[in-house]
Amino acid sequence: MSRVTTKIAVVGLGYVGLSMAVLLARHQDVVGVDLDESRLDTLRRGTSPIHDADITRFLADEDLSLTFTSDGDRAYRDAEFVIIATPTNYDEVTNYFNTTSVDSVIADVLRVAPGATMVIKSTIPVGYVDEVRERFDTTNVIFSPEFLREGRALHDNQHPSRIVVGENSDRARRFAELLVKGADADDVPLLFTEPTEAEAIKLFANTFLAMRVAFFNELDSFAASRGLSTREIIDGVGLDPRIGSHYNNPSFGYGGYCLPKDTRQLLANYSEVPQNLIHAIVEANTTRKDFVAADILRLAPRVVGIHRLLMKAGSDNFRESSVQGIMKRIKAEGVPVVVYEPDVGAEHLDANGTFFGSPVFSDLAAFKAAADVIVANRMSPDLDDVSDKVYTRDLFGSD
Repeated sequence: MSRVTTKIAVVGLGYVGLSMAVLLARHQDVVGVDLDESRLDTLRRGTSPIHDADITRFLADEDLSLTFTSDGDRAYRDAEFVIIATPTNYDEVTNYFNTTSVDSVIADVLRVAPGATMVIKSTIPVGYVDEVRERFDTTNVIFSPEFLREGRALHDNQHPSRIVVGENSDRARRFAELLVKGADADDVPLLFTEPTEAEAIKLFANTFLAMRVAFFNELDSFAASRGLSTREIIDGVGLDPRIGSHYNNPSFGYGGYCLPKDTRQLLANYSEVPQNLIHAIVEANTTRKDFVAADILRLAPRVVGIHRLLMKAGSDNFRESSVQGIMKRIKAEGVPVVVYEPDVGAEHLDANGTFFGSPVFSDLAAFKAAADVIVANRMSPDLDDVSDKVYTRDLFGSD
């Protein structure tokens, strides 16, 4: 007897969309849509184009009802739900998320399948769903924020801390039930809100995480400036159960897809609202990079080596990684910088094969020999033999 399934299209196969497609394809019929043909070819071979061990394993081993296409019209036509997970990068010029990719998908779905429910998983500004419903004259757009870690996106979908859907309706509950069915966790907290409240939940959650990163980084800057033990101070502070010992490892600053753009977007939404804290969180990231770069320069390095460009361990994302800000500050003082990054693709290099003018090594031994100070946002066992020249603020070996 064949199983009764829901037909779902997932648009945008980055870490959010692909993890969602894999999760739902365990029990539903899912079509993944992306415009990048090379990415689609990789997926059709059963290989993940992003760094996520669980996605890699599921694509290879799980019995998934999952196909891939660049033909959005075909995918939308029979879909009950269209999940939109396209990029919404922060636009420095307009001080707003660039939602043109989401707008485009909505227009295409309304043209081909106006009865489908569109669920936005992309990060969007507060008020976007109300605005887009009016602009497109449709009620078939809802928002469900994601709370995923890069490199652990499928795991976080399988074991969700909560599921939030920005609508209190039968279709919202049905969508939440599909997520729960694909998960491996019982008693997942479900929250159904108005659209704008769901949008605000996403931005405030990420801003709170950025605030926590900024707090422990400033604690570390204080301790380092006075020759104190950061580890002992953090251990003591974390013993307070209201604070806890999680998400407390000093770093070079927050980075990646979500935290930088979400904090800046939230700050933009506060343009006519009295506030101090949100602005301070954004500024704290810049201050931290200034401190770390100055601390490195106090070592009087001849050549600084950057060990990995990645945003964090377990990720393959370079976007807005904090170490890039450190690089820029060091180079601005005239100190040469070299990079060890075995996974850097040609698309990240300039015409001379460098990363913003810095030579890139794929040979670790040659990299170690080239630099007299090696900068590592997170310590790695492959640096143990040169630990005497490694600069890091990593205390706990975690993100």
